[in-house]
Amino acid sequence: MFFDVHTHNLEPQKSVLSIINQYPNDPFTDSFFSVGIHPWYISEKKLESEFDLLEKKLVLKNCLALGECGLDKLSRTNYGIQINVFKRQIELSEKTKKPLIIHCVKAYNDIIVLRKQLKPQQPWILHGFNKSLQVAQDLLKNDICISLGSALLTNRKLQTIVTEINSSKILLETDNSKESITDIYNTFASIKNENIELVIKQINKNFNKIFIV
Repeated sequence: MFFDVHTHNLEPQKSVLSIINQYPNDPFTDSFFSVGIHPWYISEKKLESEFDLLEKKLVLKNCLALGECGLDKLSRTNYGIQINVFKRQIELSEKTKKPLIIHCVKAYNDIIVLRKQLKPQQPWILHGFNKSLQVAQDLLKNDICISLGSALLTNRKLQTIVTEINSSKILLETDNSKESITDIYNTFASIKNENIELVIKQINKNFNKIFIV
């Protein structure tokens, strides 16, 4: 079984378990999904109704995580509002015992500070990681998992980083790319110079530590 921990594309395959990204107002789905208020799309006028919908969706059995949510310093949304909305979603993650899938742009230190301050019990996954080795090490040291996407196929800097980090807190995803999750798995295995079966086993173990399916 291949696990695609974060995707915007529903392409059912028997060998792939995908977690479809949703927003609170999206139609209900029978597929496995995550749901959250993205920092790009925060609307103060709609916020309370979206949190009501969020709570209703989070209790569904096929909802595996809260997210994507997080902090983005390039977003037009006021950063103080982003932090408040993110904190509320962290509280919901704890209340519903659902792991958190995080979107982060230029706010890695703030994410780590919040984790240290709030001491959440639920797992956090930083999705679409594509930064430096130092940032990767800081996230992993603070027990924040890293999910790698299609950038892994072509970005040599990211490939080099992968050779330096332990696989025990790594997940894989397609996000909104058209790449196959199996290609991302195979590339990861090649970079690590490991047999694909061992990689599948490790990612399977990582996934099952976090998600209840």
